[in-house]
Amino acid sequence: MKEFAYTSVFAILFLFGGVATAQSGHGIIYADTNNLIVIKVSGTHYERGFAQGELLADRITDIIQNYIMPGFGTEVAYNYIKAIVASGDLFKIDSLYIVEARGMIDGMNAVQNNPLNLDYTDILLANSMLDISGIFQTMEGIECSSLMSWGDATAGTDLDGKSVLTRHLDWVVDEVLIRTQAMVIHIPAETNEQPWAEIGFAGMISVLSGFNANVGVFQHMMADNFDMGIQSAQYEPVWFTLRKSLEQKDPNQDGANNVLDVAYCIDQQEEGYADGYIISVLARSTEVYDSLIAMVAEIAPATPYITFRTNAYPDSIPGDNLYTANNQIARNNSMNFCSRYNGIRENIGNGTSISLASNRELMRDYSSLSFNYQFMTYAPEMDLFRVAVREDFYTAAYLNPAVDFSISRMFENISSVNDNEVMNSLKVYPNPAGSFIHLDVKVLSYFLQVVDVTGRVVTAKTMNSRTLDISKLKRGVYSLRVFYDDEVFFSVFVKQ
Repeated sequence: MKEFAYTSVFAILFLFGGVATAQSGHGIIYADTNNLIVIKVSGTHYERGFAQGELLADRITDIIQNYIMPGFGTEVAYNYIKAIVASGDLFKIDSLYIVEARGMIDGMNAVQNNPLNLDYTDILLANSMLDISGIFQTMEGIECSSLMSWGDATAGTDLDGKSVLTRHLDWVVDEVLIRTQAMVIHIPAETNEQPWAEIGFAGMISVLSGFNANVGVFQHMMADNFDMGIQSAQYEPVWFTLRKSLEQKDPNQDGANNVLDVAYCIDQQEEGYADGYIISVLARSTEVYDSLIAMVAEIAPATPYITFRTNAYPDSIPGDNLYTANNQIARNNSMNFCSRYNGIRENIGNGTSISLASNRELMRDYSSLSFNYQFMTYAPEMDLFRVAVREDFYTAAYLNPAVDFSISRMFENISSVNDNEVMNSLKVYPNPAGSFIHLDVKVLSYFLQVVDVTGRVVTAKTMNSRTLDISKLKRGVYSLRVFYDDEVFFSVFVKQ
């Protein structure tokens, strides 16, 4: 046992001394836990794309070859639509994202891991697949839902008036999607951009679900929309609009970072979008006014193209809460409630005393579907992003354990994290241990990661205790990182 322990400790020190890093130096594997790989990329758009290509090449090939391409039925159909995307006649996509897509392919080629000889238009196509479907009716849509609570709704709870959003990402269950789930943290070099993150699937350079330090955006399909986009309209793919709203420092140039930035980016598309979408947007409660804190956008390829809804709209959800599923509520005053919408409005009571846990529990108990891929909570003022993902074909994500991430830690520069990791030692006891270890830390609130000998992060969460439950860990040697006061502390322990 002692020999195994020493060997494993060496392995862990090696892993910590050289975190899995892109050869270019512009990306690292930040975490790989519970079937979700998390990478952090930094630099220009090209450099960030390149690092993604280096780190996620296998997964990018997998999802395009085994999910995206088959979704179009035949190779001929795929290549036909790919050619239209390449021509620039179908969508208007900012040149920055084209550069980033080129970087991703160059990164894959640099690590000699592009067996299909994909090019940048394959990446653009994959990131526009919902919009392509809206025009050509090629793929099935997403059935998702979100609940936002803030202000009076969360007063008197652990949130103390702060804002929170819990979201289900639901999609037809597919083994390829299960194994290619990914989150990418962006640290831009461009001075007019800010750190942000998206969670979805490998190869995404756009936002299906995403957030920065102040605002989160989450896309849903509008299932009761039957209008189709037209091929000549030059729509902007919706996921790229949402990326802009998060990545740009102040899109509407009003000196604030709130839901109006997202509304501004959406409003630029005067003829709407290629399909019907519903977007939930949440900002910090410090924006004071409800209309700046939370918003739902209902957008479509037919008039009215864009409809915004705040809690001032009589949507039958009480108080400082906004709920989104897949039907129109404010657009055309449809008030089209589905079974999940009714589930929330019938069980939310008067819409008050909603804690971090109960916001998530309402979504778990009354808004869940069996084909749930990701179950996430965004609470910017709590410095928290919590996510559970689907790990197999049979178990929905909301039934699986969640992993917590500190948003502020996620958005630190890669260099500053690595510099700090010239590590301060941390005492833990007892060691070895079977059920619990005690950490000799000076504070009660801190963020920790537990990493196994393969480099996989098995625990990542915010702690409010100096005692860590390790009873569910397998026997072996683990490394421990503790983050507080802008420092990183390191230890190794043995689970008996």
